[in-house]
Amino acid sequence: MTQSSKGPLSGIVVVDLSRILAGPYCTLLMAEMGARVIKVEPPKGGDDARAYGPFVKGKSTYFASVNRGKESIALDLKNDEQRKIFEKLLERADVIVENFRPGTMEKLGYGWDTLHKKYPKLIYASASGFGHTGPNAKDPAYDMVVQGMGGVMSITGNEGQPPARVGMSIGDIGAGLFTAVAVNAALVHRLKTGEATKVDIGMFDCQIALLENAVMRYTVEGEIPGPLGARHPTITPFQAFRTADGAIIIAAGNDGLFIKTCEALGRSDMATDPNYKTNALRQKHHGKLEREIEAVLKDHTTAHWLDVLAKAGVPGGPINNIKQALEHPQIAARNMLVEVPDGSGGTLKLAGNPIKMSAFDDPKTRRPAPDLDSDRDAILSYLGG
Repeated sequence: MTQSSKGPLSGIVVVDLSRILAGPYCTLLMAEMGARVIKVEPPKGGDDARAYGPFVKGKSTYFASVNRGKESIALDLKNDEQRKIFEKLLERADVIVENFRPGTMEKLGYGWDTLHKKYPKLIYASASGFGHTGPNAKDPAYDMVVQGMGGVMSITGNEGQPPARVGMSIGDIGAGLFTAVAVNAALVHRLKTGEATKVDIGMFDCQIALLENAVMRYTVEGEIPGPLGARHPTITPFQAFRTADGAIIIAAGNDGLFIKTCEALGRSDMATDPNYKTNALRQKHHGKLEREIEAVLKDHTTAHWLDVLAKAGVPGGPINNIKQALEHPQIAARNMLVEVPDGSGGTLKLAGNPIKMSAFDDPKTRRPAPDLDSDRDAILSYLGG
């Protein structure tokens, strides 16, 4: 969805002070859903992400990937005249999003308490490393810092190997997603009550919220989970297995699927083995079961077993590299690669919008990310000069 098309957030104006990834990912989602996102950037260099590669004709495609469909105006918020422009923007805005370290907005004179008094309908959303309360509130944080502190790295990778970062920025993206959810909830709350609210998202909090069953394994059983490679911690068989030419995922999430798996592999006897009758028993004997399954799988290719398992109704899949994933026919069918002008006459292919809604179009193209200050005249005109 583009700014010119209708979307569930059509008519909503977002002032975006955020930079790099967590905040911009939140506002990208809002732009995709039809909001007008006005990116306010510092005059010298703009968003730090403009300097991150890869580059096309000197322009950052990293920046383009999370800032498409937005507008840009460069404002020095320490300059009185430019503050007046910023404050005119706030008068028109529904939401302000920032991801500064706590205290920064207060130093600029734009903290929540100040803004709420002056603009009582303005929703204030902050995504910071540790949120606005607690002993670590003012500590700096990047994605990898909260991945480490939040326990995610401790359960990622293979047992006995060095700590491994999740292969994408789950710290930033997780915070961006939670911020977007919270802002939309705040908009609904304002619609019902007329009251604007502050949204306070901590990246560290988000990592804890995303730990899923690792939290219960510790709080209920006292277990400190560790890395398990490609094996699920509480469901068996639910992991990657080696085949004759690679690997395959088999996800037998219940007893019925385990029986189907055994039959598909020509090993119906495993389904009646006393060691494997329940998931708890399979979990206890997962090493032995893994060896038995791989002894069968090694005789044929991944493609062969994918076909066999599909016919048997067993959830499974290949382990695709990025090229294979992006070239999968499901990606084209779901419009998950969209084209965006790159500013030099060509186009970029960027990840599409996974939010599909029956009431709104999902076009194959999007507006580009803005050059720094490129929308100044249009924004000033919108503000009345």
